[in-house]
Amino acid sequence: MVAALLALAAARAVVDGDPHAPAVIAVSAVLLGCYVAGPLLPGVRPRSGGAALWLTLLAAVWVVLLVLTQDGVWLAFPLYFVQLHLLAPRWALPAVAVTTVVAVAGFARHTGALGVGTVIGPVLGAAVAVAVVLGYQALYRESEQRRRIVEELTATRSELAAAEHAAGVLAERERLAREIHDTLAQGLSSIQLLLRAAERALPSRPETALGHVVHARATAVDNLAEARRFVRELSPPDLEAGSLPAALERLCATTARASGLAVHCHVSGTPAELPTPHEVALLRIAQSALANTVRHAGARRAELTLSYMDTEVALDVVDDGAGFDPGALPPAGTPTADGTGFGLAAMRARARALHGALAVESAPGEGTAVAVTLPLPPAPGGAGAPDRSEETTP
Repeated sequence: MVAALLALAAARAVVDGDPHAPAVIAVSAVLLGCYVAGPLLPGVRPRSGGAALWLTLLAAVWVVLLVLTQDGVWLAFPLYFVQLHLLAPRWALPAVAVTTVVAVAGFARHTGALGVGTVIGPVLGAAVAVAVVLGYQALYRESEQRRRIVEELTATRSELAAAEHAAGVLAERERLAREIHDTLAQGLSSIQLLLRAAERALPSRPETALGHVVHARATAVDNLAEARRFVRELSPPDLEAGSLPAALERLCATTARASGLAVHCHVSGTPAELPTPHEVALLRIAQSALANTVRHAGARRAELTLSYMDTEVALDVVDDGAGFDPGALPPAGTPTADGTGFGLAAMRARARALHGALAVESAPGEGTAVAVTLPLPPAPGGAGAPDRSEETTP
């Protein structure tokens, strides 16, 4: 636009036979050169001293052109935009006002009269320029604010994704730790006890030793199936082969054969199909509780009771062993010197994961009782659960 206006001013001066035509052409060329050089100068940047000096030079050349020809008043309009862009607001508006006054004065000098048209043209141009630039700046600020908000949301989303990933990793580690403790670790412990018993029976009682070895081999087969389940992420083999009560009966029988402990299983209420997570949790808690009884309690008898109720299912494991002081236990999940101490923490974690509760009652010399209660999900369609008041003992 600047180049077109300067070319128009020079052409009109030549066509109209203006005696100052050579000077108008020369000053137009100088003004165009100064204008083009501005963006190329490294010091001409918004809110800088170099920009103020460049605008001062540009305004001085423009005043010379305005003195030579009234067509120079047209250059005031692009000058408004440049001043508003490069100068700080406290200097830009006064500069626009001064430029408007100079434009009105120069135009009036050439026309010889100060009329409404002489004043309203430059003033209206200044008003339009100020409105356009201020509106653009407002939109730019809003756009920048929106961009910053989007960047913050993106960063927050990335942080949230990282936190969720870390939480998922920790939860999976805890889950695997519980699974390994309640299955492979307990199985290996049973194998160790059976092989130790077989070692004590040799060479005087080879038949007894052979029975212990057979049981150890069966336990190893079960643990191999559990290890393969970890890879396939399937339900425990005991549950795949039947119901939860049947799996608990097999667990009690296996524990009794391997340890010599008298273990009895009871079912209270009418057995009903439970969600797979509930069955897995109850079976794992039973395995862990019986393993603790065998390893630590020195008990002669243990009772396992599975109770089906209207809104919840409960599992109780009671033994007549040495007992202990629950208040003297280390903090939850703190392993002892021999690497144990994870069992109760794992059982509580399983119960909490299903919005249930686990309680441990014990005292030195009075045995131990472990009770876990899990709420049942509502029946489809809101129907009530069937009557489970009858009690059966397999």
